[in-house]
Amino acid sequence: MKTVFIVRHAKSDWGDPALDDHDRPLNARGRHDAPAMGRRLAARGVVPDLILSSTALRARTTAAALAAAFDLEPGASVLLDATLYAASTSHLLETIRGLDDAVGAVMLVGHNPESSGLVHRLTGEAIDLPTCAVAEVALDVAHWADVHAGGLAGAAYPGTLVRLDTPKG
Repeated sequence: MKTVFIVRHAKSDWGDPALDDHDRPLNARGRHDAPAMGRRLAARGVVPDLILSSTALRARTTAAALAAAFDLEPGASVLLDATLYAASTSHLLETIRGLDDAVGAVMLVGHNPESSGLVHRLTGEAIDLPTCAVAEVALDVAHWADVHAGGLAGAAYPGTLVRLDTPKG
């Protein structure tokens, strides 16, 4: 059994139109929600083996806040992956398939619509993840390489949506 936590970055700031999309920071609500969500997950006993994050500032900041709540070492347990920014759902699946099997639980911090699309491709659940939402998906596989997309050509969905946490509870 493997677990993937799919996280949409916390609410970002659109106040400076001159900023490149990749460089947008979190707004006040995002700066509040990311650590609060991390504390809520940690209180529930969630501690991923690895956090993979998009390199976009809003995703990196969200990942860092989550890692701090889990007492994870930023350099060792949080990896930034430039390919997760503006990635397709298919690329996110390939990223999951490429994980080392020593990782039992991974947290992917990224963007929408890809994050919501990944939840759908793994579970069949059509959910539009709000900012800073965390979808916990249990995968009935022993090896990450065995994760496939469901719903295509009648293929069964490999995962089950265990829980959806949002900042509003």
